[in-house]
Amino acid sequence: MKLKGLIIGCTSTSVGSSFISADGVLALGYGPNTFVSRATAKFGNLFSYCFVDHLSPRNATGHLTFGPNPDLFPHSPSARLILEPKLQPFYYISVTGISVAGELLPIPASVWNDSSGGGAILDSGTTLTILAEPAYKAVVSAISTQLINVPRVEIDPFQYCYNWTTAAAAATAVPGLTVHFTGSGNLTPPRKSYLIDVADGVKCIGFSSTPWPGVSTIGNILQQEHIWEFDLKNQRLRFHPSNCTEGSFYH
Repeated sequence: MKLKGLIIGCTSTSVGSSFISADGVLALGYGPNTFVSRATAKFGNLFSYCFVDHLSPRNATGHLTFGPNPDLFPHSPSARLILEPKLQPFYYISVTGISVAGELLPIPASVWNDSSGGGAILDSGTTLTILAEPAYKAVVSAISTQLINVPRVEIDPFQYCYNWTTAAAAATAVPGLTVHFTGSGNLTPPRKSYLIDVADGVKCIGFSSTPWPGVSTIGNILQQEHIWEFDLKNQRLRFHPSNCTEGSFYH
């Protein structure tokens, strides 16, 4: 396969341990001269991916598909993609709010407005979900209130971590979380995607914060075990729970 007009960068050094076992990074950003723009020009204006659970065995595989994905239901939930030159290379999505335990949280609407210093992006290369400070405070407060009887432990860089080997933890119901989008879509991730295992017997609330004003980022752990399809022509994001094996999805 040949893709013309593609810009490829290179580096001779890197900081940190992210690339110890990797030869490079396939960037999926939006814009001209990107891999996505060249591949979708060849295979159609759709691409999708699916991330397995980040704690899966090393032989577990996700997938990246260019063109239609037959594993998506025709009426899968959807959200509006905001694709504008000033926002490249990011995929902004139209979020309207977040609920915890069925209650819509009091997060200012401006937090989700890209025209007022806020907004939210869906990013395959960011691990944890990063929320602008007003949203972060509301979300972690709502979750931690439900976990108040579980003993806390200190593990950097997380603010709320818990000893999950105790009787109190066994008796505690982790509250559900839902991200609401403009469109027909609500994302209700598995609880393990936001109360994450970070050590033996320890779970942490898997969000970090960014100062306000600032852009929130839905990271790949919150995206895991879902198919995400980007429709660039119609500026629409479709998604559906899946374990990422061919022909499999959760009903």
